[in-house]
Amino acid sequence: MTTRPPLRLLHTSDWHLGQDLHGLPRDAEHRAFLEWLLLRLQDQAVDALLITGDIFDTQNPPVAAQAMLYDFLARAKRAQPGLDIVIIGGNHDSAARLEAPDALLRPLGVHVVGSLPMDPARLLLPLHDRTGAPAALVAAIPFLRLSDLPVPQEEVDDPLIWGVRAVHEQVFAVARPRAAAAGLALVATGHCYMVGSALSELSERRILGGNQHALPADVFPADCAYVALGHLHKPQRVGGRDTVRYAGSPLPLSVTEKDYPHQVVLVDLPPPGVAEAAVVTPLPVPRTVDYLRVPAQGAAAPEQVLADLRALDLPEPPDRDHRPYLEVVVRLDRPSPSLRHEVDQALAGKPVRLCRLHVEYGGSGEARAAAAADIPDLAALHPEEVFERAWARLYDEPPGDAHRHAFRELLEGLDGDAGPAALAVAEEGVSA
Repeated sequence: MTTRPPLRLLHTSDWHLGQDLHGLPRDAEHRAFLEWLLLRLQDQAVDALLITGDIFDTQNPPVAAQAMLYDFLARAKRAQPGLDIVIIGGNHDSAARLEAPDALLRPLGVHVVGSLPMDPARLLLPLHDRTGAPAALVAAIPFLRLSDLPVPQEEVDDPLIWGVRAVHEQVFAVARPRAAAAGLALVATGHCYMVGSALSELSERRILGGNQHALPADVFPADCAYVALGHLHKPQRVGGRDTVRYAGSPLPLSVTEKDYPHQVVLVDLPPPGVAEAAVVTPLPVPRTVDYLRVPAQGAAAPEQVLADLRALDLPEPPDRDHRPYLEVVVRLDRPSPSLRHEVDQALAGKPVRLCRLHVEYGGSGEARAAAAADIPDLAALHPEEVFERAWARLYDEPPGDAHRHAFRELLEGLDGDAGPAALAVAEEGVSA
């Protein structure tokens, strides 16, 4: 009897094609990643590629980003005609836009699931091994929007999590017997935020009805051979299960992610009937653009930061798109309107791209606490008092005459409306 080969999957997620980093384009980095990925699909003899959401950075991606995706898919299928490709929609993606070319892509073995269909069976897709025989069944569950979820008919602890669990139960009630009858491994996808997982500070947000809802790991059955997740940019396991994983993003999507181990995940599923767990192997994605930070940790006074910037000695990369990104973090005790100009002057002629200038203020904390204590109804305060309180949250000294004058001019520009509508503007005036 001939032993069937294992099924080799490659799991990747959160490409965010079309993204810019604080206004700086990332196309060169994305192209480099996709070139690298094409080579890995071939030299690792991958049978199926799973892309678990946030293919694009926005629901209306630029034409260049869409062209990049379809060029990649065409080249991947030309190089490996038998390669199965499954793409699910993420919270950044337009489900309709992703699914629009389905009539062209599906006959080529590229399956796109942007939204939840009425019939759960339409989410079930076979994955084939290198002999062309079906080896697994994937429940390709995309990002679930609130409108996808059923409404409980009686009181439950959390209607949103109840709704997600109900959707998953419907899908797996169809998938599990179908996979068992055909002797196939059961694989699942998701684009969601799971209990116990770690968010990026600047790039990600908790999804599904706000900041409270993280899904428990048991929404994915224990008999799934592998669960391929998207949404979180830091690669990680979920619930202590080695085979329930976020692949993470292939490149940093904010400066806070520069130290993440960016990767794709190679998964070897044993043949049906073999009582072994999947073997999971991370493949590090090479970094094509460096990320620099001044200072390396924390924040520093402007004089020290400017001196460090002038001392930067960096080689010139082959083109501007490969110049390193730079984050600068400055600690101030008082406003410094000329700070950005001074930073730009210190960097003049240096082969870097300033992507973020962040200011931390050096108030004692006592002034902030005093300002925050015993705050009455804002509507009862004069706007200038709101300004004083907001200023005290940031600085130890009172505002100067120039700032008071600027704030009063701002109030006059509101056509005499010094009521509640002016209060939000008053807060913003502090940092102007």
